[in-house]
Amino acid sequence: MKRKAFDVLASATGAVLVVVLVVAGALLMWGYSFANSNVHNQLAQQEIVFPPAAAFAAAKPGTEITPGMRPYLLQYAGEPLTTGAQAEAYADHFIAVHLSEMPYGGVYSKVSAASRANPKSAQLAALVQTSFQGTTLRGLLLEAYGFSEFALIAFWAGIAAFALGLIMAFLVGLGFWHSRRVTESDELLA
Repeated sequence: MKRKAFDVLASATGAVLVVVLVVAGALLMWGYSFANSNVHNQLAQQEIVFPPAAAFAAAKPGTEITPGMRPYLLQYAGEPLTTGAQAEAYADHFIAVHLSEMPYGGVYSKVSAASRANPKSAQLAALVQTSFQGTTLRGLLLEAYGFSEFALIAFWAGIAAFALGLIMAFLVGLGFWHSRRVTESDELLA
């Protein structure tokens, strides 16, 4: 095979790959933007606000704010919950702590089973509602966190696709440049 023909063929294939990488990067960035804005908008509609900094100063076991919550929640004190990282912190270090302090560890299936075994207990019926609401909100917040992580992965994959596209475009340019330097008679494996 002629060297010039090979250089042109390899460079043209590389140019197609550049287009594919740029399109992939654009789609990944769109996916990041879509998921990130959806997570933000859905969380903002819930109007959840972290407790104020003063509440963390008075943290005591058995109260709304326990000392174990400080490392995870104090950084967000007084802020509205609008990001995946905030949703994860609130779900795992605020709601989960309060659920674990409930009878039966706040586990809905255990509380519900106890309530069904004792259907006349108003206290157990109230615990069922509290456990259900807490575990549901926790699950929804963790779902938002999961989607925010997918958005982050798409963001970094988009940057990688653009970077690889740029490197490939440089190599394509070198390939076409080299194809002009070789003569028509040069063989590939001479």
